[in-house]
Amino acid sequence: MSGSQLPPMPPTAGEHAVLALPDDYNAGVAFLDGALARGWGARMALRTSATSGWTYAHLNEQANRAGNALRALGAEMEQRVALLLYDSPEFAATFFGAIKAGAVAVPLNTQLRPQDYQYMLNDSRARVLVVEADLWPQLAPLRRELRFLRHVVLVRRGDADAGRWDPATMEYTALLAGAAPTLEPAPTTRDDTALWLYSSGSTGFPKGCVHLQHDMHVCAELYAKPLLRLTPDDITFSAAKLFFAYGLGNGLYFPLAVGASAIHYAGRVTAEAAFTVIAEQRPTIFFGVPTLYAAMLALPDAERRYDTSSLRLCVSAGESLPADLFLRWRERFGVEILDGIGSTEVLHIFISNVAGSVVPGSTGRLVPGYAAAIVDEAGQPVPQGEIGNLLIAGESTCAHYWNKHERSKATFLGAWVQTGDTYYQDENANYWYCGRADDMLKVSGQWVAPAEVENALAGHPAVLEAAVVGREDADGLVKPMAFVVLRPGVEATPTLEEELKLYIKQTLQPHKYPRWIEFVAELPKTATGKIQRYRLREQLAERALGGQT
Repeated sequence: MSGSQLPPMPPTAGEHAVLALPDDYNAGVAFLDGALARGWGARMALRTSATSGWTYAHLNEQANRAGNALRALGAEMEQRVALLLYDSPEFAATFFGAIKAGAVAVPLNTQLRPQDYQYMLNDSRARVLVVEADLWPQLAPLRRELRFLRHVVLVRRGDADAGRWDPATMEYTALLAGAAPTLEPAPTTRDDTALWLYSSGSTGFPKGCVHLQHDMHVCAELYAKPLLRLTPDDITFSAAKLFFAYGLGNGLYFPLAVGASAIHYAGRVTAEAAFTVIAEQRPTIFFGVPTLYAAMLALPDAERRYDTSSLRLCVSAGESLPADLFLRWRERFGVEILDGIGSTEVLHIFISNVAGSVVPGSTGRLVPGYAAAIVDEAGQPVPQGEIGNLLIAGESTCAHYWNKHERSKATFLGAWVQTGDTYYQDENANYWYCGRADDMLKVSGQWVAPAEVENALAGHPAVLEAAVVGREDADGLVKPMAFVVLRPGVEATPTLEEELKLYIKQTLQPHKYPRWIEFVAELPKTATGKIQRYRLREQLAERALGGQT
């Protein structure tokens, strides 16, 4: 790749005024102690209902207690602390408490399978796991396989968790009650590690994105403040959970950066739940994904049944937002959705639409402070209007993938990050998404590896082999479709189709199941036997042009 032909790099921390930070810097101190220094102690920071929540002062105290408790358990500087927690004040306190103490916070997806947790806990070498009491039973049988884990702390939520007590664990509330409310922060620098977020990929196991102390500050300064125009009067509500990079900004460090507050909703955010929370708790900014916006639009008379007048702005990321969804949402609810693209590697959104100048169907323009390049397979910039691979550079980019040297070299090209997405840029500097550069699918804002679904299907006794590709649904959103070759003697029936869908829902995460299954005699393959998914995609495109469903 010829660096001289690429766009100039974004300003470094030392060259950009809003990114400049002292060498000695701790993100927990900056976001929590900084809030108290600005006089926000009595302000509501985290809301759990319309009438209850935690103030900034209480959050800071609980984070201090959490940091002291983790230190007492032996979590030293740079050692990992895993968080398997629902969106809650306890998540926030443990997350920032670990960072203030110099440990590394590692949020984990609460929707995974036990073998996923086993991998990530061993990969991260987490010494302490802070986990919801109702999630621990699925991990408890694996305790002997968790080679580095020393302590398990259970967060119990009411009487429902009373029967889930494990004598080999500790209880969160009691542990924090016995810890001091003041904490001497660790002597970290702005380039020390603060957190990891696991990112799935097209091959192999999830990758730990190693983010530094300054990364959250960069995202707040470059995106949240100038583009969302957050103020202390804002209340954010994110359907994306805190264990996602997208949700972590939306529901935690963005509002804390300006003295605003965030709604923490522990449950799954369905269309009905989203509208109910909006009507009852009155957020001003709602962060969703296209699949959720489509589901909300599908609810009859939602604009009359629910009061959404508090919203001044909506945001979408995770997958491309079709123009039709944007237009229908704006017409029915009178508020714009700002579509954007971010990644776990870059921590949050780096290309975005802007309020008042949204171009429906596009991802918007580059967020000032980041740099982008659209390049061909040889790494050379393509002419404006031509499709190529999107590269991004910015100060919030993670340092590397933990323990994944070859993957790091393939993804991080100096200051540039290979996003894996294809784009083109129009004459007005707007970016337009054209799909993945590999076979990966973005479904409901989460990655789906076709090979994983194919392998799961092959585990069913009726299936010989399968191929999975993306297909757009009626809302223009991509969902998995499976082409299945059955074993000899097995009959293709609608009942078998539904059985296979249920099988995948129960074997993998539910969002990965194929919405459509087509039984075929054979799959297109190369001479070496590799499935040619692109030929299946071409077949679907030809059918669409021919008006077939």
